[in-house]
Amino acid sequence: MGVGIASLMLSPWVSAHPHGWIDFSIRVMTDDEGVARGLHQTWRMDPFYSLVVFEELTQVDGVSLEEGLDQLSLEIRNNLAQQHYFTEVRLDGKPLALGEVSEYTAMEKDGRLTFSFILPFETPQPLAGHSLDYQIFDPTYYIEMVHEAQDNQPDADALILHGEPVCALSILSADPDPELVMQAALLDVDEEGEPGLGRHFAETGRVDCR
Repeated sequence: MGVGIASLMLSPWVSAHPHGWIDFSIRVMTDDEGVARGLHQTWRMDPFYSLVVFEELTQVDGVSLEEGLDQLSLEIRNNLAQQHYFTEVRLDGKPLALGEVSEYTAMEKDGRLTFSFILPFETPQPLAGHSLDYQIFDPTYYIEMVHEAQDNQPDADALILHGEPVCALSILSADPDPELVMQAALLDVDEEGEPGLGRHFAETGRVDCR
């Protein structure tokens, strides 16, 4: 694989800052008793970067696109593991420990590179009477990450929860300080923001079962 493939999620994207984007959707995984065991995440890379990846994969001699995507999915998973999968989860405002991803796949869908994976909670958590929040972001804000949306409104399946208990689902927009917006806008094409910058631009998914 080329350098651009092997370092996906850690290497520079192209274009103005942020240097690429990912549209994602979340399914909160619960059992019949309403105990949540993790987040099923589906990420869709932006069309330009997807094109670059697919072109590079098809140029590898003796490797089919499917085989290349299988190898790519492992590389993405391993790189994301070093970054805590770009995910923070809180239960009633307290950080929730996350496990390691063992179920994941990369595929081509509608011309875009799509990466799906299950991020388990270290300990399954009952949701009844509690509120669960999550944020998914590149800490350096090199990549913008937002829920799937149309006309600036989240899609109905951008955040879903099946089964009990009955909970209120919402996606809260980021409200960054204007100085942080300016800081991000001034970054050159080959620069990253300070670690933690991305948190200020992250949407918050909320599952309120109180």
